[in-house]
Amino acid sequence: MYKYIKVEKKEHQFVLTLARPAKRNAFTPTMVNEIYHAFQEANDDNQIKIVVIKAEGPIFCAGMDLKTFENPTLDEINPNITNKIISLGEVFDSLLKPSIAIIEGNVIAGGFLIVLGCTYVFCKRDVQFKLPELEIGLFPFQVMASLLKVMSEKQALQLCLHTEYFVAEKAKEYGIVDGFLEETTIEVLTSSFANRSTKVLKLGFEATRNLPTIDYSERYKYLKDVLDDLKEK
Repeated sequence: MYKYIKVEKKEHQFVLTLARPAKRNAFTPTMVNEIYHAFQEANDDNQIKIVVIKAEGPIFCAGMDLKTFENPTLDEINPNITNKIISLGEVFDSLLKPSIAIIEGNVIAGGFLIVLGCTYVFCKRDVQFKLPELEIGLFPFQVMASLLKVMSEKQALQLCLHTEYFVAEKAKEYGIVDGFLEETTIEVLTSSFANRSTKVLKLGFEATRNLPTIDYSERYKYLKDVLDDLKEK
C-alpha cells in the first residue's frame, strides 16, 4: 500500500513507522501524502483510539528531501493514493486522534514537524535535535509555526537561529519532549485510551484545532454548541 511508511493496527492502536532509513527518513511529497492517507484511515476507524509514530534506522527524521521537492520527477509516486499539495504540518493537524511519537534517533530540520505535531513525545536520553536551515540559506518557517504551539515567540526565534545540535534534556525544557523512554511505560499510556469514546476524542481534537480561528467573544458559545451536539448524539 505504501512506499515510504509502514502501518499496523494493534487492537485500539494505529502504529505508523517512517520507513525510509537509507535516506534518514527524509520526507518527499509522496511520503507526506502517504502519512496523510494513513491518518485519514485512522480518523475513520472507530476502533482506533491512539496513533503511535515510530521510525526505522538511526535517524528519526532528517526533514525534507530538498531534491525531490525542488524536482518532483525524482519522487516515486504511489499509484495507490492521490497526491495533493499539503504540508506536513497540515497533515498532523488533520489527525483527530491522540498521538505518541517514540523517538530513538536524532531529529533534524523538518523532522520537528512530526514531533511537534504529536500529542505526546518520548525520546531516548541520547537523542539530539537540530535546526540547521540557516546554514544552507533557508529559514525553518513551517517548524517555527509548530514551535509556537509549545514555547514563546522569543524562544522559537532563538531556536530557529541556533543551528547546532541540542540535547534531549533541553528539548524537554522547551516543551518539545514530554519525557524519556527510559523512564516511561508507553504501554500504560496507550492502554489508558482503550475504552475512550472515539466520537468524544474526535470532537475534542476538532474543537482544539478550530478554537484559534474563532473570535474570542464567540469561543465559549462555540464550545457549548459542541458540547450540546455531543450530548444529543
